[in-house]
Amino acid sequence: MRTFRLAVPVLAVCVALSACGSQDTGGGTPSPTPTGAQPVTSQPTPDPTALPPTVDPTPPSGPTTPKPPKPGGPSTPPGVGATTLTGTVQGGVEPNCVLLDGYLLVGGPRDVLTPGAQVEVTGRAEPGMMTTCQQGTPFVVTAARPT
Repeated sequence: MRTFRLAVPVLAVCVALSACGSQDTGGGTPSPTPTGAQPVTSQPTPDPTALPPTVDPTPPSGPTTPKPPKPGGPSTPPGVGATTLTGTVQGGVEPNCVLLDGYLLVGGPRDVLTPGAQVEVTGRAEPGMMTTCQQGTPFVVTAARPT
């Protein structure tokens, strides 16, 4: 009876181990990926009745010389999400920091954005941007011109 009690657990462990070791990973049906999708094993064959992709018959135009930009930036309307500010530029508490209406002006032409200058600035507020200046909401300047 004692041999029977010892043989049953040993037999159960052997069956469990043989079941784990018998998985075939080297061929046959591919095992599913963790997402449950089957891996792609071949490329689909092209449809012989499908039309080939079209190519634009218009040749590219020759080299063009860009117009020199106007001083202070473009005079086109601001893009989507852009804002235009107008006023007098003020100096910040840190060197090279300039402000306009509570916004810290980041980038832009520094010859136009000098303290005391009347300007029109186009750009986008970036409240999450980190700067070394200790005041104002960062405003990334895309264009600036004197008014």
